[in-house]
Amino acid sequence: MSFEAEGLAPRDVADALAEAKARKVAGSHPDAVVIGCDQVLDFRGRVWGKPESSDAARAQLTTLCGQRHALHSAVVLYHNAEPVWRHAAEVRLTMRAFSEAYLDDYLTRNWPGVQDSVGGYKIEGEGLRLFSAIEGDHFAALGVPLLPLLSYLSDRGFIAS
Repeated sequence: MSFEAEGLAPRDVADALAEAKARKVAGSHPDAVVIGCDQVLDFRGRVWGKPESSDAARAQLTTLCGQRHALHSAVVLYHNAEPVWRHAAEVRLTMRAFSEAYLDDYLTRNWPGVQDSVGGYKIEGEGLRLFSAIEGDHFAALGVPLLPLLSYLSDRGFIAS
């Protein structure tokens, strides 16, 4: 199934991926509280996946250099094998201009560690140096809109508050 072919907006793609993860686990553990999360990179309305090679990461980072993009992070909670809550957050990031030499060194130091991150960077590590501005929830930028999730779990008695 291609979400792009279906015309889903990037935020909806993140939500659908998060729900698919939660639904899969909830099917095997129907009495459990299951949390599914996912994140997509949105550059000019197109969803980008994780780079499959350092060359793909180089291409992504070169395109993003000096540009603004968004990360959409979604979380879906299943309880008793049914979706009961969902939340999506958008974080806007502006990548600074950097030299090709810096990019070469960055990928040498950080590949394959950034292979599992959309865009080829992790802001919780050296990838933060690639940015001049980040607007939005820090935890959503890391991949999980954690504060809304914790509030929901606390308000519903799933965790102590």
